[in-house]
Amino acid sequence: MTKLTDQGLLKDSSYWQGQWHKADNYFEVTNPANGKLVAKVADASAADAEKAVAAAHAAFADWATRPAAERSKLLMRWQQLLLEHQDDLGLLLTLEQGKPLAEAKGEIGYGASYLEWFAEEAKRVYGDTIPAKTSDQRIIVLKQPVGVVAAITPWNFPNAMIARKAAAALAAGCTFVVKPAQLTPLSALAMAELAERAGIPAGVFNVITSTDAKAIGDVLTRDKRVAKFSFTGSTSIGKQLAKQCAGTVKRVSLELGGNAPFIVFEDADLDAAVEGLMASKFRNAGQTCVCTNRILVQQSIVEPFTEKLQQAIGKLQLGNGTDDNVDIGPLISSDACDKVDKLLNAAVAQGATLQCGGKRQATDSLFYLPTLLTGVNNDMAVAQDEIFGPVAAVQSFDDEAEAIALANATESGLAAYFYSRDIGRIWRVAEALQYGMVGVNEGMVSNPTAPFGGVKQSGYGREGSKYGLADYLDLKYLCLGGLDK
Repeated sequence: MTKLTDQGLLKDSSYWQGQWHKADNYFEVTNPANGKLVAKVADASAADAEKAVAAAHAAFADWATRPAAERSKLLMRWQQLLLEHQDDLGLLLTLEQGKPLAEAKGEIGYGASYLEWFAEEAKRVYGDTIPAKTSDQRIIVLKQPVGVVAAITPWNFPNAMIARKAAAALAAGCTFVVKPAQLTPLSALAMAELAERAGIPAGVFNVITSTDAKAIGDVLTRDKRVAKFSFTGSTSIGKQLAKQCAGTVKRVSLELGGNAPFIVFEDADLDAAVEGLMASKFRNAGQTCVCTNRILVQQSIVEPFTEKLQQAIGKLQLGNGTDDNVDIGPLISSDACDKVDKLLNAAVAQGATLQCGGKRQATDSLFYLPTLLTGVNNDMAVAQDEIFGPVAAVQSFDDEAEAIALANATESGLAAYFYSRDIGRIWRVAEALQYGMVGVNEGMVSNPTAPFGGVKQSGYGREGSKYGLADYLDLKYLCLGGLDK
């Protein structure tokens, strides 16, 4: 960690009530590229999580009543600090998560963009007046912050997933407690350090680091002082956490697993489609919830499209994220590699053809070679389970109706993509796809100005955009009577 320009960004303790709290036990954070120790971090307990919730609860009244313009300025200052320290934050993220440094720095900028967006939206939480039925009444609708917000965030975007949630919560006037993934806690703690430097008051932003996900999750979902819970992660865990929130009838937002189709119609610009697919499929080594999982190509263009795709895949460079000219870093763990192996081997056994890749770079390595599979069908596990690895699985379809049916044949509904130059088809397919987000001739859909979220078993609620504050605000109806006396 001597390469950090600002060593103060490397923290090893949980943060609540504006203070850093050590623990009896510490857990190791290692670099997935080489297995080397990056840091040892305090392993917080359920009792610590309760203290963090108490701190957020105590800070709420003051934060909620501060003028929106003041909250906005503090969020904007936090955003500026993230950008000022983008190089250090990117390096820290690469060391704990593995993605290439350029991609990590891009994530810092992406996370900062949510702080900027919601800093501006904080000043636009407008209410309403509604015409009353009688002349002696006035009807007013206010929007007020829900209260303490708790969140659990994943390892694949350890900065941006926190920024996206915290920015909206703080802008609305809520206070915030987050448990980051135990694999990648350092980015969250660095964000807490910069929040403190930005002047965010004690107790408004709190971070609990722990290996005991169940115990911390129980506190964050069951504590009656928590008014809203937000989770990004797997569908199975999201379902369980939602059940736990039901006991106190919390507001819940879930951004869960995906199974994104990438449809290429015969009238598409094939070069543009390959470029969009490469960005969607291989970013973060395929470890994103919105990355392409199934590639559906119209039968008449399967061969030329696959040739172009294989050429593009062959140019990808694997390596340690801190090295130059690296496109793909390691997978997050050996278990992740084993899962990709299992899906790949099962598909080949069922008749799919391995065109390139298909194994780890070395036996004990977490680097998985960029892989191309053809002859896949929708019944194979590789087409139904989230791969979360650099495997492009191609299957064919005959016509538009079949493409839509194949794309929708999943319980997930987060993101979908398709390429076509037929304006009529664009409208028909976009409206028919059962997904919360659809990229049309575009492989990258995430944007702070747009509502991010899914349908079906990919969850509910939206993050980003003007809609992103809604989950953090309660509506209060005021009926004023007797005004004609």
